[in-house]
Amino acid sequence: MISSLTQPAAAFGVADLVRSKSAAPRPKLDVLPSIAAVKTPNFSLSSRKPLYLASPEGFGFSSRDGFLSTAKPRGLGFKREAYEADSSENVEISHQETRSAAAQKVKIGIYFATWWALNVVFNIYNKKVLNAFPYPWLTSTLSLATGSLMMLISWATRIAEAPKTDFNFWKVLFPVAVAHTIGHVAATVSMSKVAVSFTHIIKSGEPAFSVLVSRFLLGETFPVPVYLSLVPIIGGCALAAVTELNFNMIGFMGAMISNLAFVFRNIFSKRGMTGKSVSGMNYYACLSILSLFILTPFAVAIEGPQMWSAGWETALSQIGPQFIWWVAAQSIFYHLYNQVSYMSLDEISPLTFSIGNTMKRISVIVSSIIIFHTPVQPINALGAAIAILGTFLYSQAKQ
Repeated sequence: MISSLTQPAAAFGVADLVRSKSAAPRPKLDVLPSIAAVKTPNFSLSSRKPLYLASPEGFGFSSRDGFLSTAKPRGLGFKREAYEADSSENVEISHQETRSAAAQKVKIGIYFATWWALNVVFNIYNKKVLNAFPYPWLTSTLSLATGSLMMLISWATRIAEAPKTDFNFWKVLFPVAVAHTIGHVAATVSMSKVAVSFTHIIKSGEPAFSVLVSRFLLGETFPVPVYLSLVPIIGGCALAAVTELNFNMIGFMGAMISNLAFVFRNIFSKRGMTGKSVSGMNYYACLSILSLFILTPFAVAIEGPQMWSAGWETALSQIGPQFIWWVAAQSIFYHLYNQVSYMSLDEISPLTFSIGNTMKRISVIVSSIIIFHTPVQPINALGAAIAILGTFLYSQAKQ
């Protein structure tokens, strides 16, 4: 559109263009026919195309003291300002989400690193204690007692918030604690008889027990890749067991029983703790306390104070006061690594936890072989690698 607007030097009033607002409602859009020139006493307008005019305010004029002046259309300005505000808010929210996701990844990484490190330290001190003091029932009891005492002190001093539980909570937790107690003692018995690396190679076969128990006792079905992943797990564990230089049947059976017990512990946990509002840290603390009450009478009956006293004196005479530090360290680190693993379950998916558990076993196996100078044949190492690879494939097939 090409138009020209000619205005005399003198100011002209609003009433020359539109009527007073009090006389009539706000005018609708008017269409002016195409003209070559329009002349009025006050101004002249020429155009080659139709010209559409709304009220002076909408056209870009505003009334000020009875005269017209150019101004920005208010509606457009408001829309642009609102758009710019929404856009900046979206960008800010996007940045916040990115920072939050990055912080979450760092937090999970810290959980995993702490979990693996604590587990490695526990296994090292636990094996040192069992080599000098071969009483796994007392050693297991001391681990649970230390963790229970640590949490009771934390609750009493309000370092950690005490959980709100009732009788039904402990009733549901009881079968979980029974399975946890059996699994804990069986693993300790295994490590008192065989190398730490061998125990963890056999324990990497836990997914096979999980699938078999869920399939034949609970009637659950799984995709074909899950069943196929069991082949390298079972085959790798069998190969590692056959080629183990220091094979011991009690150590082997202890690791197998531990696998089965922990499978039932996980099943009971899933069924019983649905909808419970207890945190992972407090859940494991309650589990340790209940397991301690279950285990203590059996430990006294099977080993007894007389055997413990004689074994303790022998260990002190051979190792010295350092032995007391070993016992304290293995008890403290046992609780801490389990506590961190349960806390990590509040932050990550079961699949991620399963992968982290597989990597944890690798770190324990490698570190124990290096520290204790465990002799390993190439075929034995191959069996361990196949079993661990099968565990990783299992975790991927279940997602």
